Amino acid sequence: MLLTRTFSFFFFLVTITLVLITITLASSHAHAHPIAISSRSMADLARFSGAGRGTNITGISDFKRYLWRFGYLNVHNININSTCFSEDFDAIFESALIRYQRKLGLQVTGKLDSITISQMITPRCGVPDNNDHTHTHQMHSVKNFVYFPGKPRWSGPMPTTLTYAFSPEYTIHTLSLRQIRRAFRRAFTRWAKVIPLTFVESDDYVFAEIKIGFYSGDHGDGEPFDGVLGVLAHSFSPEIGRLHLDAAETWAVDFGESWSEVAVDLESVATHEIGHVLGLSHSSVKEAVMYPSLRPREKRSRLHIDDVRGVQSLYGSNPHFISSDLSSLQSDISVNQAPPPPPFPLFIIVFLCAYLWSFFVVSGP
Repeated sequence: MLLTRTFSFFFFLVTITLVLITITLASSHAHAHPIAISSRSMADLARFSGAGRGTNITGISDFKRYLWRFGYLNVHNININSTCFSEDFDAIFESALIRYQRKLGLQVTGKLDSITISQMITPRCGVPDNNDHTHTHQMHSVKNFVYFPGKPRWSGPMPTTLTYAFSPEYTIHTLSLRQIRRAFRRAFTRWAKVIPLTFVESDDYVFAEIKIGFYSGDHGDGEPFDGVLGVLAHSFSPEIGRLHLDAAETWAVDFGESWSEVAVDLESVATHEIGHVLGLSHSSVKEAVMYPSLRPREKRSRLHIDDVRGVQSLYGSNPHFISSDLSSLQSDISVNQAPPPPPFPLFIIVFLCAYLWSFFVVSGP
């Protein structure tokens, strides 16, 4: 009898320990931000707030590395792990910071103000913003849509058809292939409605024009992924056709079914990256699909007028698209607040009740 009770109690303790360890690991993994400035605590980031030209603070080099990584600092013959960045808030850094603030539609202060720092730690696309080689178009109240250098596009007479396929090797298992295919089908359809291109899924990954895959870390293209959040995905300009997503993300197709506070909307990221595959670079319009950043649990998948004008300037208009619809286009931005986490204490209560039940059953008359 005593041996049975001891075993039951031991089983209970082991179960609870495993549950707590799982919760702890999930929490620590979910909040990992491998981009250097994003890995800092809010208290640590606060010491940079308001920093301006002439200051010297340990950690400024991380902000310089960030601006270099996304195309704002022209420093040649270095890599992202280089230690050659100084801690001085110099004139070159100030100039790069101003370009970043202007590009992202922030208040141009030339300082590391709290809003700028907040933007820098927001998850984003890994494609550089191409500030030094942009092709912009001003249209009334619309700010900018931007092409890749050289204005590449898929060649051939219009209308035309492009095939896309998913890598059978580089995939994820947190979503079903059916869910992934459906999210991408909707994303491709959004672009096809406004330009004379048709997108057809293919089973032949090798010969598909657009190749889609989920990759981890260094995957051979010179743009390694960095784990949870940070860089979400990247893709290549026409006619390369490669579209890569970070396999470490908590990808979601329905926030109502995802508890994670770091869930990322797959359709929104897919729509953005397809824009790159078609030849668009990052837009300065915050409501546009082609804006470079996307917060966790944010959905931004419907095309903005800026996206439509940009892609139509490359391919022309879908003959079935009514130009008057441009004036009524609205972005589809809905920040879905993370629901409260599952009641983990309830799990403990359940296990405790199970233990007590087994205790009384064993010790009963």
